[in-house]
Amino acid sequence: MCTNFKVKAAKDGSVVVGRSLEFPALLPTALAALPIGFAGSGQAPPGAGAGASWTAAHGVVGMCAFSRPEWLLDGLNTAGLSAHLLYMPGGYCTYQPSAGDGSDLSEVDLIAYLLGTCATVVEVRTALAGINIWGMDPGMGFVPPIHCLVHDEVSSIAVEFHPAGIRVVDNPTGVGTNAPYLDWHLTNIDNYVGLSPANPCAVSINGSSFGALGQGQGLKGLPGDYTGPSRFIRALAMVTLSDQPADGADAERTALHILNAFDIPPGVIQEALPDGRLVNEVTVWDTVANLSQKRYAYRTVTDPSVYVVELGTTDFRAPAHSRELSWSGGFAPIAL
Repeated sequence: MCTNFKVKAAKDGSVVVGRSLEFPALLPTALAALPIGFAGSGQAPPGAGAGASWTAAHGVVGMCAFSRPEWLLDGLNTAGLSAHLLYMPGGYCTYQPSAGDGSDLSEVDLIAYLLGTCATVVEVRTALAGINIWGMDPGMGFVPPIHCLVHDEVSSIAVEFHPAGIRVVDNPTGVGTNAPYLDWHLTNIDNYVGLSPANPCAVSINGSSFGALGQGQGLKGLPGDYTGPSRFIRALAMVTLSDQPADGADAERTALHILNAFDIPPGVIQEALPDGRLVNEVTVWDTVANLSQKRYAYRTVTDPSVYVVELGTTDFRAPAHSRELSWSGGFAPIAL
């Protein structure tokens, strides 16, 4: 499972997006860069001919899978557009059969295509009209069901895969998690409109006064479990109620604070594999995408340090490549 959100725009106009990958630590991922001019070619099923092709107008940095830099799960481009694949189980993702007409892309090609060719959410809508998404097993042993959340500085959308085809849904909250479809989550917000950062006033009953026992009473009822619907409401509450950041750096720190609320320590959630083995679902990594200053940061489950790539100083003339994430880190010693 995963959590994605857009932090409240900073006072200087900076916009930052946070994302967590909550999944068994079995999916090999790495940090990747795709150059300007990257010649992309989508996967197509055997016998279906060539898939869709494109030439990237923008450089891209993100998280890739299976040592394939173009198989991106998450990313930010040099135009300040971010895209994020999130798991969508439970029958809420239906891929289409191969079209065989040169429009086919697999689900793992989608982010490289969108971020390579689009600068805005408006352009994403146009780009989606010309492609067909079919489902491919990239090496997981099954075809992963997903949806794609896309953000620019002014808007956000969810790209969903319905039985009738691709559906693009406006996302006024900038928040996304997992199943069900986004429309359901937006309706569910109505059940939590009373959440507040302030304690409720004391009440008097038959002459006796009853008040909150401590701070935080205004958040009574905020879901605390890790299901997709609960994480959606929790992320939305934290984004909505948190202070407006002063600038981009402050917005990045706010994103990390919010991401802390979704961190899963190993052992707290376990998932059964097809062979019956139980594996831990953990927060494999978090990313923070600064759409305004074009910075892409990450931390991993075994390294709390935050690492950042400055897109403005990245050489996007180099071939597509990836590098290992940092999986080993600790506390920084100081003298006292």
